[in-house]
Amino acid sequence: MKWSFRIATVAGIPIYLHATFVALIVFLFVQDWLRGEDLAAALAGIFFILSIFGTVVLHEFGHALMARHYGVQTKDITLLPIGGLARLERLPDVPRQELWVALAGPAVNLGLAAITGLVLLVTDTVPEAGEWSRAQGFLPRFLLVNVWLALFNLIPAFPMDGGRALRALLAERMDYVRATETAARLGQGLALVFSFFGLFTNPFLVFIALFVWMGASAEASSVSLRSAIAGIPVARAMITDFRTVEATDTLGHAASLIIAGSQRDFPVLDGGQLAGILTRDALVKAIAAHGVASRVREAMTTAFERVDAREMLERALEKLQQCECPVLPVMLGDRLVGLLTADNVGEYVMIQGAIPQQSR
Repeated sequence: MKWSFRIATVAGIPIYLHATFVALIVFLFVQDWLRGEDLAAALAGIFFILSIFGTVVLHEFGHALMARHYGVQTKDITLLPIGGLARLERLPDVPRQELWVALAGPAVNLGLAAITGLVLLVTDTVPEAGEWSRAQGFLPRFLLVNVWLALFNLIPAFPMDGGRALRALLAERMDYVRATETAARLGQGLALVFSFFGLFTNPFLVFIALFVWMGASAEASSVSLRSAIAGIPVARAMITDFRTVEATDTLGHAASLIIAGSQRDFPVLDGGQLAGILTRDALVKAIAAHGVASRVREAMTTAFERVDAREMLERALEKLQQCECPVLPVMLGDRLVGLLTADNVGEYVMIQGAIPQQSR
C-alpha cells in the first residue's frame, strides 16, 4: 500500500505503518495540548491509542496465524487510522476454514478483554456497575475498547469479520458467489440502517455506513470477477495486437506510437529479448527531464512481472494487482506473445457476460 513503511517483521509477516496513522497520532497529541492538557496527560492519551493499535496488530495476527494453520500465508499487515488490514495470499478453500479465520481476530480481542478483566479482579479495581462509562483508568478503558472492537468486527457485513463469517456459513449451503451476494446485500441493508440513525444521533455512524456499503460492494464485485475468470487461461484474454519498442529507440519514437494508437505501455526488446517495460508515465517524465532524443533504455523499468500464456487468468490478475507496472508481458517460453492489462481483463469479462449462455 502506498505511503506505508515497514516497522517490523514478526513470524515472517511484514508489518507496515501507513503515514496517515502517524498523522493521526500527531493530531491527537496537538489536540490534547491545545485543550490545556499537561504534557503527561497528552502522552498518556497517545500511549493509550498506541496500546489499542497494538491490540489491532494482535487481532490481525489472529487472522494470519489461523490462516497459516490452513496453509494460507499472509503477505503483510498494514496499520491504518481505521484499523488493520491483513492481506492473505488467497482465501481458504473450505468455507468452514474461512469461518475460523474470520472469527480468530475477534477472538483475540475477547481474550484480551478476559485477561484484563481477570487483572482487575485480582487487583480488586473493578469499577462499580454504574461507573464503567466514566471509568478513567487504563485497564477498564482497555477492556471496554477490546469488547467494542470484537462486537464491531462481528457485525454481519463486509468488510468486517462478521460479514466473512456469514459468507462462510452461507457458502456451506449455496455456491460461493451467491453466498457473497447475499452477505453483501445484508451488509448494505445494515449500512442504510446505520446511516438513518447516524443522521439523528451520531454522525460517526454515517461514516461507518459508508465504509460498510463500499466494502460490501467491493467484495461482491471481486468475487463475481474471480468467478467469471475461473478456469480461463491468460491466452484467452490477452492483447495480441500490440507494438514493441527497442531499447535503442528514442523517446520521441515511443511518443509517436502513443499518439498514433491507443497503446499506452510498451514492451522493450533488446537483441530480440524482452528487457523492460516503458510506461506512459515514465515516458512523459523522461521527456520532460531529458528530451525526446533520449533513449528508451533510460526510461524503461526492468522491475516487472511476467506471466505464462497457459497460466490461469485469476492468478495473473493477482500478479497484475500486486505489481506497480500497469501491464504484464505474456510469454510462451522465451517468446513474447501478448500483453495483459486490467482494462482488457475487464473488457473480456464484460463481453463474456453479454454472450448468451447457449452461444458460448
